[in-house]
Amino acid sequence: DDLAMWEDPGGRWHMQVDREMTEEQKEEVRRLRSIGYLAGQAAVPEVAGVTEHDPERAWNGLNFYTSGDFPGAVLMDMEGNILHRWEYAFIDAWRANPVNELPKNTKGAGFWRRAFLYENGDVLGIYDGMGLVKVDKDSRLIWSYLEGAHHDLEVAEDGRIYVLVREAHIVPRVNPHQPILEDFVVVLDPDGTELERTSVVTALENSTYDDILASMRDSGDILHTNTVELLDGRLASRVPGFEAGNVMICPRELDAVLVMDLERESVVWATTAPWVKPHQPTVLENGDILIFDNRGNGGASRVIQFDPVTRDITWLYATKDPWDFFSNECGSNQRLPNGNTLITESDRGRAFEVTPRKEIVWEYVNPAQVKDDEGHAFIASIFEMLRLPPDFPTDWLESE
Repeated sequence: DDLAMWEDPGGRWHMQVDREMTEEQKEEVRRLRSIGYLAGQAAVPEVAGVTEHDPERAWNGLNFYTSGDFPGAVLMDMEGNILHRWEYAFIDAWRANPVNELPKNTKGAGFWRRAFLYENGDVLGIYDGMGLVKVDKDSRLIWSYLEGAHHDLEVAEDGRIYVLVREAHIVPRVNPHQPILEDFVVVLDPDGTELERTSVVTALENSTYDDILASMRDSGDILHTNTVELLDGRLASRVPGFEAGNVMICPRELDAVLVMDLERESVVWATTAPWVKPHQPTVLENGDILIFDNRGNGGASRVIQFDPVTRDITWLYATKDPWDFFSNECGSNQRLPNGNTLITESDRGRAFEVTPRKEIVWEYVNPAQVKDDEGHAFIASIFEMLRLPPDFPTDWLESE
């Protein structure tokens, strides 16, 4: 094999490129590790902030989001008032725990791709493709896990953390000559110690859905998995495989939604229904699945709700002019308790809430900006906005 294992002082094992790997292969590993999203790519709009709010029809709550202009997260009310910000630079996390070589030219260092807010004000934040940190309400580091975490995470009721991790390495059965980015579902304990990891490729190989691998490339970012959702079992009586404890993931490059049994290391359900480069599938209360279809509306975007048994589309959000709604790379959707849907149009730095009849009742356009190397300004991407309930604990804010 072209890989070796090494152990850091904390007792964790890592993959390391062997010295026998060619310089070209080593350079490809470095390139793959640097893959990430742009902090912003759309033109700066004329109007920003909360641009639409119908308090009678919008679901009141707190908005928690990550933005491309800084490595942190924001808590905001429905009127656009910032209640709290968290921020922690990747270089500080690396200095506190330098378990790997410091990545070079990695886009994910400049922002958090995804975040999770605990009820005491602690926050988890992902530097895309680089790692995961936990900070307290005052943005002081609690722990870091710098093992290639990317895209998404979920915290179980027992405190365990499910997170996507990728490794740039050679996997001979996929490609004996060129490195790939291999995705894993990793489980951490509440203190950030790795408990287990399961390869998405291996889980497909161990399943009756291995034919999906026929569409997989043999080099580069072969999966680009972007979602991990821990299932609660609500669909298990209708759809075998959706038992509690399994996880749903979304490998974008396969245009697939998969359910993995981590104990068996196997994919136990899969579909490749009509969407293109999707993100954020999530199981709804009624058993349907909601998914952000990035490029399936003639190249533009839409949000689809479908029945996982029949695969029928039961609700769809799209705009009359398809290009009025478009996020090429990222995006998310959240069904709210009143039946509305909160949609994050990431690339355009926009989040908006629509009714079941597809009427916009709340909209936020990111006022933050980023600049490219030539000084051109762009609206900062909103990678995900979540609506938290109005009674979400915020006692920790009062101690500031």
